[in-house]
Amino acid sequence: MRHPCSRVPKVISSKAMHWDFALILIFLAAAVPWLGRRRIRLLMQLPETTKGDRLTLYASTVAFQWIAAAVVLLRTSAHHILAFQLGMDIPNAILTAVVSVLLAALIFANQIISLRRVVLRPAEAQGMLPQLALKIFPQDTVERLAFFAVVVTVAACEELIYRGFVQRVMEDWSGGFVLAGILGSAVLFALAHLYQGRRGIFSTLVVGILFSAIRAWTGSLVPSLVAHFVADLTAGFLAPSMLRAALRGSGDALTHSPSAQ
Repeated sequence: MRHPCSRVPKVISSKAMHWDFALILIFLAAAVPWLGRRRIRLLMQLPETTKGDRLTLYASTVAFQWIAAAVVLLRTSAHHILAFQLGMDIPNAILTAVVSVLLAALIFANQIISLRRVVLRPAEAQGMLPQLALKIFPQDTVERLAFFAVVVTVAACEELIYRGFVQRVMEDWSGGFVLAGILGSAVLFALAHLYQGRRGIFSTLVVGILFSAIRAWTGSLVPSLVAHFVADLTAGFLAPSMLRAALRGSGDALTHSPSAQ
């Protein structure tokens, strides 16, 4: 059994990068943030989204994510890069299991605290991110089933792309500097969430650093994949009802305020 912290063979030289790897990194750094902002800008311009809008969004997200992951796997395979070099391995089952549970619990608690804060401070529900959540998160059972597929897809594909591929490439390109892989992966992950604004980028950067550090420590994508799944599923399933409650509370407060009399 390999130790999780044992040195993984380099996938690229520290002096040169494969042209296809460079193109993938450029796409992740430039095209993905632009496409994300463009899509969200169009959604925010709609007075409200329909069931068809949300299901179309889910389907396109699933397709895009799996295509991107497939491209990464095809190009890494072409360069004879093995699965364990991308974190698709469990070097230490006990460590991986314990870290997965603890990280998932931490992320779940953070999501609940964040949602409760919005409920207790109804004015925050008027912000861009809560309004976006109301437009894209599922509203009924059919949408929840479709959204579940989105969550599974995003957790698996984004962890492979950012914590698997990007982190490995950036670490090796820097000459084996682990911190370079962690920071490079986290920065590109944060840029992919550019549509969330400055606050969203910062929080995503922090989460990205945490996930990447754990991937480097355990040698496995499993802990960050599980935590990513828990974060998105919790937000998608709980946010709509909690945000509506916050908006109702905000409306009641305005109705009963002295200025409204």
